[in-house]
Amino acid sequence: MSLIHALVARGSVVLAEHRVGERDFSQATQTILSKIPPNNSKLTYVWEQYLFHYVSEGGITYLVMADDSVGRRLPFAFLAELQRRFSALPSPSSASDVPAYGLQGSFSPTIKELMDTFNESPPEDEIDRAKGELAQVKDIMVQNVEQILSRGERIELLVDKTDNMAHQATAFRRGACTVRRQQFWRNGKIMILSILVGILILYMILAFSCGPALKCFGKS
Repeated sequence: MSLIHALVARGSVVLAEHRVGERDFSQATQTILSKIPPNNSKLTYVWEQYLFHYVSEGGITYLVMADDSVGRRLPFAFLAELQRRFSALPSPSSASDVPAYGLQGSFSPTIKELMDTFNESPPEDEIDRAKGELAQVKDIMVQNVEQILSRGERIELLVDKTDNMAHQATAFRRGACTVRRQQFWRNGKIMILSILVGILILYMILAFSCGPALKCFGKS
């Protein structure tokens, strides 16, 4: 999983988005959107092991979150195609009138389609195009998210991270309890089966000595 979360926004207003996986990065993406200047710009933000790449042009921001192992060429190739698809909409200029998530139903499937394509088999022509623009990409500044956050925003992101860790710990504990229960019943079944086998073996020994009806016990 290379590209994790992508969106199109007007300022800090998200028009459509799509994410892969269960973890919610809305707090982080919203914080970054609020810090993007209104002028045309390209930038990469670093947060934990993730990179947030964005292109802002004409008041519209195209942002994608990716693993840091992916590098920058593929995410920016994705953003270029995302911008092209969005600009090809019948009336992209009317996005100024669209409310938050107003294009979620119509454009989110396009974002998902592009993310699936670039995660599974990125188009070679798009990668080649990104190679041609690599010099520009190299000039795009990389900035740590921590450098642009106020103390309150740092705390919010830390709480968000802590909540996610707590959810993961809870899920782990539930899984451990389930495994223990399964192990208990498995051990119980093995014990019962062992007792039955022992009784059967004892009967066979006695039957061999006294006969199937265990007559030797009746004589005594």
